[in-house]
Amino acid sequence: MILLGIGVTAVYFLYGTLILSREKPLISPVSGQMKAEMLGIADSNQVNLKNAVENVLAGTKGTYAVAIKNLKTGESYFANEHKSFEAGSLYKLWVMAAVLSKIRDGTLSEEQVLSRDISALNEVFGIDSEVAELTEGKIALSVNDALTQMITISHNYAALLLTEKIKLSTVANLLKEKGFGESKVGRGDDVPHTTPYDIFLYFEKLYKGELAQPEDTEKMLVLLKNQKLNGKLPKNLPKDTVIAHKTGEIGWFTHDAGIIYSDKGDYIIVAMSETDKPAAAEERIARISESVYRYFTKF
Repeated sequence: MILLGIGVTAVYFLYGTLILSREKPLISPVSGQMKAEMLGIADSNQVNLKNAVENVLAGTKGTYAVAIKNLKTGESYFANEHKSFEAGSLYKLWVMAAVLSKIRDGTLSEEQVLSRDISALNEVFGIDSEVAELTEGKIALSVNDALTQMITISHNYAALLLTEKIKLSTVANLLKEKGFGESKVGRGDDVPHTTPYDIFLYFEKLYKGELAQPEDTEKMLVLLKNQKLNGKLPKNLPKDTVIAHKTGEIGWFTHDAGIIYSDKGDYIIVAMSETDKPAAAEERIARISESVYRYFTKF
């Protein structure tokens, strides 16, 4: 049994229950770290993908980072894409892939029921009772139901059940094997970190069928398309827009990332932020998504 440690690490499994009270310097989103890779734009005077993002970020405080790529045309834009952020519930993307790998090799089955006392899970993962979502009772879910709840509603105790079962080392091995070198699961007092680029790579590999076997790829996409937490990337998009995505929130950090499907070309968009006003950052992410959608679908 692998312990995830105590203190800050524990809040990754309880992102909705605690806002960290530390101060961090705010960094302008329009910085020298930003870069654009613009492909297929003939008129430099027209609004381009870079403008579509930076116009929304103009005047903001805090740290924002994005990774965007049109999977049909190859046009892309990256800003602060190698900056490390606390991952929040984006770590559940890794757990999902690792669990499906274990199902594939026969170690787990979708029907297998995982059952644990809440107090035991809190102890295993070092979750203090003062910040715990739950402190008593029992949780019992099939592997399939735990996967569904972990992704579609970001259920923290479903994630705990799965992570305890497959062990953190399995998730760490997946990061290494799939080339997500800028991400780490966090051990002891360290916490899960990732970058927009690694999350972008995750979705690109998923889209191309390079992350898992075809059946598992389809399973992951279906789960992500059924996401119920839609207050960021999908918020300002047309209601019938299909998007496979996962959110992440913890303390000052709020993120959303996924694949948006469009007749004009499917595209990946990753938006990550660290600000002292996460609610405002969520609205900013929604506006970035809207601006990028309008840019890609106007032609």
